[in-house]
Amino acid sequence: MQKPIEIFGKWAEEGKDVGMEKGHATSVKDMLNFALQERTNIGKNFSFLDLGCGNGWAARKVAENTLCTDAVGLDGAEQMIINAKKIAGQVEYIHADINSYIPNRKFDLIHSMEVLYYLKDPAEKVKSFTNNWLEDQGRLIIGIDHYYENLDSHSWEEKVGTPMLMLKEAEWLDIFFASGLNDIKSWRSNPSKDWSGTLVLTGKKG
Repeated sequence: MQKPIEIFGKWAEEGKDVGMEKGHATSVKDMLNFALQERTNIGKNFSFLDLGCGNGWAARKVAENTLCTDAVGLDGAEQMIINAKKIAGQVEYIHADINSYIPNRKFDLIHSMEVLYYLKDPAEKVKSFTNNWLEDQGRLIIGIDHYYENLDSHSWEEKVGTPMLMLKEAEWLDIFFASGLNDIKSWRSNPSKDWSGTLVLTGKKG
């Protein structure tokens, strides 16, 4: 099996990053609407990080928010970052492996769609996000399509050809509760007849 960044690098070269954007758009919009409404209610400027940003489409969207003063997109696939930089927008892009990257600053809002189950140790990484990446009162919000209750996703590891961690919804929630995050919420976004929906998990630091 190949590493995820190798797979997604090839997809970016083939232009499949645009398809990923379209496929994830509805769930990401739901997640960002929730998070950005909270930022509006707080009424203060905020910084934003998109982990596994792809071609940067979500980061560019958040950067348009008048309260967002710092938007960053990070991805381990170099071609994704190359594609992102070709598109105009007020976003800083970083090419780095999320497993080992250590940020030089903290963020008020961290978003990630379809990334966590590719990481070497998601539980430890969520703890690291909480302790080292998030500002006090900052929020982490992630979306996961590959989870046990979503039967359609069970064949993805073999089809895509890269390792994917399969956990139940309750196990993902346990990771969030063990991380030190508070105000933890979860829901399934955009479900349909044959699709259980994107599992959304979110919590705040402090």
